[in-house]
Amino acid sequence: MNDSERAKFLIEYLLNENGGYADMRIPTDEENRFRMFRSLVNVRPARPVSENFLKVQDEYLRSLIEKAGVTDIAQLEPVEKGIYLWQGDITTLRCDAIVNAANSAMTGCYIPCHACIDNCIHTFAGVQLRLECDRLMNIQGHPEETGKAKITSAYALPCRYVIHTVGPVVNGVLTDEHSRLLKSCYDSCLEIAEQNGVKSIAFCCISTGVFGFPKKEAAETAVAAVREYVKKHDIKVIFNVFSKTDNDIYLKALSQTTA
Repeated sequence: MNDSERAKFLIEYLLNENGGYADMRIPTDEENRFRMFRSLVNVRPARPVSENFLKVQDEYLRSLIEKAGVTDIAQLEPVEKGIYLWQGDITTLRCDAIVNAANSAMTGCYIPCHACIDNCIHTFAGVQLRLECDRLMNIQGHPEETGKAKITSAYALPCRYVIHTVGPVVNGVLTDEHSRLLKSCYDSCLEIAEQNGVKSIAFCCISTGVFGFPKKEAAETAVAAVREYVKKHDIKVIFNVFSKTDNDIYLKALSQTTA
């Protein structure tokens, strides 16, 4: 199968799962086939799927990621000992673990083709990720607490693990408690990474999207927490940013020396 054929197979499977989608027509062009596949995956609840589906899905997603261009941590230069800054798509980064900014339900974003990192990571990891997260949450029996973290496999992604953390939501004035909880996200992710033998980890900009944490203050909190941890542990940390604005904010935060 080529990618277009894989997408058609996957879409047909997903449509057949749900009788309400029976009349939907599959686009003929590759871009819209992917968008339809992604939308169906995004709204799909956590439930088992056939081994044949998983095989084709993983081949399809890995092909798309390879076409987008994979960046290996070995290609990056540190900005200081143990710390890197990289602007790009975190789903194309090859390192031991990437961090997902999750919500308290921890099973991904259900809005079709939403641009949040939670949606992107779940889309390109594959449907297995939502299923694993759902199992973890059923075992836990309650929503994930802010500042905590959980680790899962990464499935079709080029990294080995995904570490999921729930950042604080800032509605209005930023408080010391918001900053404490954000620092806890970084500490929790680094601790669970070490427990699982992770030697390189990439952080997205936790809480700075729809969660409303001011970007400058978030970057300063992130840099301080990571610097404190890297001093005492053998781990490489990548700050992953997507926009030039975020890149500039992190460059400024990283240029500030510690007392």
